Amino acid sequence: MSGFATARQKMVDGQVRTSDVTDRRILDAMLAVPREAFVPASRQALAYLDLDLDVAEGGSAKRYLIKPALTAKLLQAAEIGEADHVLVVGCATGYVAALAARLAAQVTATESDSALAAKAKSNLAALGFANVACAAAPCADGDPAAAPYDVIIVNGATEVTPSTLFEQLKEGGRLIGVSAETTPQRAMIVTRAHGEFGHRALFDAAAPVLPGLTRAPAFVF
Repeated sequence: MSGFATARQKMVDGQVRTSDVTDRRILDAMLAVPREAFVPASRQALAYLDLDLDVAEGGSAKRYLIKPALTAKLLQAAEIGEADHVLVVGCATGYVAALAARLAAQVTATESDSALAAKAKSNLAALGFANVACAAAPCADGDPAAAPYDVIIVNGATEVTPSTLFEQLKEGGRLIGVSAETTPQRAMIVTRAHGEFGHRALFDAAAPVLPGLTRAPAFVF
């Protein structure tokens, strides 16, 4: 095995499996997708560590690949089917979109930073993911033109209720992400049934808040 392949195996065995991720398809996807390909060259040595890894470059605001174990747990909770259309919000350099593309029929990915969106598109094309469309768009907006979606993955935390994203779910669809509206942060699943939205906390989790999904500052005299 190469150094990165060995690190990838250790990530899956030491971080993902030990976090109660048992879905074979997710384990296989995380073993197959080279996480280092979505990380700037100067930080590739950190690609498989148990941390939220900043992948922004050139003075851009910080943007992250969230921890591998949390990524895997969110994907498992989403229960992505082979025929599903998935929206990944805040895709950064495209890693989660690549994982979703191995699980679903079609993936739409959005990123608010246009330079990162271009990088994600390049990364995904270089690895042969033909079933992913990637575009620059504010995280809170999603991509209504390609809606509705079976699954929406919010690739980070939100301090506000992303109502616009809820409306892009299919009937029976589910949205997965981390809610930072209260403390502690929690992974949440939102499901759509009969036009109504059900919310359920899954487990305590922490992730960087996505741009555009931050709480408005409180007014101070």
